[in-house]
Amino acid sequence: MTGGSAFLDLIRRVRAGEDMAATELVRRYEPAVRRAVRLQLRDPILRRTLDSVDICQSVLASFFVRAASGQYDLQEPEQLVKLLVVMARNKLASQARKSQVTHREESSLEPGGALAAQMVAPGPTPDQQIASRDLLHAFFGQLSTDERQLVHQRSAGRPWTDIARDLGDSPEALRKRLTRALDRAAQQLGLDEPSLLE
Repeated sequence: MTGGSAFLDLIRRVRAGEDMAATELVRRYEPAVRRAVRLQLRDPILRRTLDSVDICQSVLASFFVRAASGQYDLQEPEQLVKLLVVMARNKLASQARKSQVTHREESSLEPGGALAAQMVAPGPTPDQQIASRDLLHAFFGQLSTDERQLVHQRSAGRPWTDIARDLGDSPEALRKRLTRALDRAAQQLGLDEPSLLE
């Protein structure tokens, strides 16, 4: 299998929710995400309460849910790395904003403090989330029947043009509708901030 087709196969398997594919993706791409986070994590207050593993886990959890929903059209590894790095930067910026707005007192940043508890990525690792399927079940439970149908068609690999033709709508309108639905569901479950990648 060539490099390009191996990558596409990996993404297809991730979309299908295969545990081994999720593990392989984490093994291959987590170091790049962690490196990017460490380079951006300059604030000493944030560095004391948050590290690259926390952000990386949160990024991968969001990625796996959205990939299973068919949101991403990734054709090569460089696109995946770029997407994961942008997601990590957005999550890090969000955590920095939260720390500035919610707790300005130094004492709340001590280990075990309120802010430290808020900033640690909650729950199990992405591998555990994918394996248990609980996260996907909860995520899809937040979507309407029409939105779940869009997810199903995208995760099956159908192009937007075909879906739009069947539904009598434009590909761009359907893509935006799905993005908004996924953003809403992710926010309701505390997975991430609204998509800045639309």
